[in-house]
Amino acid sequence: MGKLGVSIYPERSTFEKDAAYLDLAHQYGFQRVFTSLLEVSGDQEAVLGNFKRVVAHANQLGMQVMIDINPGLFKQLGISYDNLSFFHELGAWGIRLDNGFTGQEEAEMTRNPFNLKIEINMSQGTSYVDNIMSYSPKRENLLGCHNFYPHRFSGLGEDFFKQCTAQFAKYTLNTAAFVNSHEATFGPWPTQDGLPTMEVDRDLTMATQMKHYVLMDNIDDIIVGNAYASEAELKTMHDVFNAEFPAIAIDVADDITADERKVLFESLHSYRGDRSEYLLRSTMTRVIFKDLPFPAHHTVDIQRGDILIDNVGYGQYKGETQIALKAMPNDGRVNVVGRITPTELFLLDYLKPWSQFKLVPASH
Repeated sequence: MGKLGVSIYPERSTFEKDAAYLDLAHQYGFQRVFTSLLEVSGDQEAVLGNFKRVVAHANQLGMQVMIDINPGLFKQLGISYDNLSFFHELGAWGIRLDNGFTGQEEAEMTRNPFNLKIEINMSQGTSYVDNIMSYSPKRENLLGCHNFYPHRFSGLGEDFFKQCTAQFAKYTLNTAAFVNSHEATFGPWPTQDGLPTMEVDRDLTMATQMKHYVLMDNIDDIIVGNAYASEAELKTMHDVFNAEFPAIAIDVADDITADERKVLFESLHSYRGDRSEYLLRSTMTRVIFKDLPFPAHHTVDIQRGDILIDNVGYGQYKGETQIALKAMPNDGRVNVVGRITPTELFLLDYLKPWSQFKLVPASH
């Protein structure tokens, strides 16, 4: 099972605020902390002292702190890749290399005596990870983590994201990516339009971003890129991440009946395996609710994403629930009782035959 994480940026906040945020995240089961030490400007001792204090607080909570660094910092602080005691003394669980070395160094770093994790950038699409693997790293100490993208329209496209992720999955390395909080106000740099990994996620609600990752099912750990997510967002992340079944949000039709609501929202839906190009069929509802009448109403033509219940005119199919995968004419035997809310319509692509899911009313 993967983990949830938050990000903190000690040089842009106060210890008290960071500590309170970590306490809150810990309450919701968050286990990872991302932070960055990309540059140490000003009084080095003071910066590192403040940093150490917040890392110690995270460690007291049993959280795992990953510190993002670049090779320039090694030079600045006089650290060598073959002696990582500096990061061990800071209290880090691991270090994330924003830019890497040649492959051999990374492999050697995974064999450090402190068992620090070495996390590498997953968003490059090169053979970087294959190169590191060719030097026989200590596999359990090598992790992958995608980048986040503060500049609007610069985030990863989904096809590229999947391609990069697959390069790590083939070695069964732990993977991580970022979601974007809409309540957070800062990241490691002055300018940011949110900090997601994938561009498509930038403006989506936290619930929808989380469902996207859960349904893609190719990333272990999901981390909020910016600080500070609200308590509601942290709770949502926990709830979606740990939900037994994914839940798709729908807007219900104005004239939906109480019986139809029961069918939609009180059922666990199952995507029938012998699939059609036109319909995702949840057939058990016609068995469970066979004694309900389902009179015809709102029998308009059907669009992709519409939620359908066969009415009394459909004989033995009366009460079957479907989601339209394509546009179709309606001959009057199908009630259009709602549609997937526009921001979640893309999630329809991820529902797999034989999978189970729930429908929930959209909260606008």
